[in-house]
Amino acid sequence: MTTASVTAKQNNPVYIMMVLIGVCHLINDTMQSVIPAMFPLLEKDMGLSYTQLGLISFTLNMFASVLQPVVGFVTDKKPMPYALPIGMVSSFVGLAMLILAPNYWMILVSVLFLGLGSAVFHPEGSRVSFMSAGNKRGLAQSIYQVGGNSGQALAPLISAFLILPFGMHGASVILVLTAIGIFMLTKIALWYKARLEEEKLANVKKVLVSSLPPLTKKQVGIALGLLFTVIFARSFYTTNITNFYVFYLMEDYGLTIKEGQLLIFLFMACGVVGTFFGGPLSDRIGRKNVILLSVVVPIPLCLALPFVPLWLVVVLLIAIGSLIMISFSVTVVYAQELVPSKIGTMAGLTVGLSFGMGAIGAVAIGLLMDVIGIEKTIIVISLLPLLMLVAVALPKDGEAGEARKG
Repeated sequence: MTTASVTAKQNNPVYIMMVLIGVCHLINDTMQSVIPAMFPLLEKDMGLSYTQLGLISFTLNMFASVLQPVVGFVTDKKPMPYALPIGMVSSFVGLAMLILAPNYWMILVSVLFLGLGSAVFHPEGSRVSFMSAGNKRGLAQSIYQVGGNSGQALAPLISAFLILPFGMHGASVILVLTAIGIFMLTKIALWYKARLEEEKLANVKKVLVSSLPPLTKKQVGIALGLLFTVIFARSFYTTNITNFYVFYLMEDYGLTIKEGQLLIFLFMACGVVGTFFGGPLSDRIGRKNVILLSVVVPIPLCLALPFVPLWLVVVLLIAIGSLIMISFSVTVVYAQELVPSKIGTMAGLTVGLSFGMGAIGAVAIGLLMDVIGIEKTIIVISLLPLLMLVAVALPKDGEAGEARKG
């Protein structure tokens, strides 16, 4: 195959691969969703404190977050197509151990395997999304992240309809999905390997075209710091809603666990919708503009949430979920365009940071709830989105004609 034909092929979106890697992302993150889904059961049946629940989430997310940029850095130098199915095998083992775990410490060990699988999957999954994107970068990343966020959004439903009625054995259904995911990832790995071989034979490598103006190393460092601050505040806040807000709904509004989990699902489902539209929107109006939209508009809604009646809670959860997550896929693409030669590393850093901040947030929020109570904790966390205003200082991405190659 000639250099010209390979280059032309690279510019054509491969929609089937975009969708397949998105579905695999959904399966991967559905496995992770079992952890917060089981929190109400563990708090009730095992008598775990909020801090202990937070430590379970910390173990999962911190292990995944620390390894993600490492995996991304290694695979930027030497892509590893078959790491994708191998990573999901690790998650399969972890989930099986979790279902059978007889005590708290075994739960912690099982989530290590889940964290390892997640760490391997995300950077390489993002690379497949990039390779299949062609000239549809925002769309491809949105489809990929929608898969992951959809899997996370299933946590309340898993809790309400699998864990609560059937105990941990109810999560066995997810093992069937995982087996399907391993098969699909093996097929994706074959496509991935073939694409790499085509590029090698034609002596051409797919590179990212950045929409940002030329920046110095110092400017890139500052921009990454600002972007990571946005990710930190967003992850901390969403962790609070997805893992702990159900206890606030039960205590202050008198909802049952099932009713509370359905409201959390509503928040997360709206986040999936926001994530999907964020990428294509950023292709049209720019990455920074979408990030600003997701920062400025939700702040007053987040501040009001702890103080409104239940009917308005529903409205605010819909609005906040849709808006605050509209930048989720966009922050990944923006980071990759800041350092276009490190696709896997930037994906690992941004998504890994989301996991890491979620991990730290889970412990901090759980500890805070044990110390000052649920209501005061929810009020304190509602202030965190104010930190996202640093996004105003991010470099503005330019028009398509100003794009630069990495």
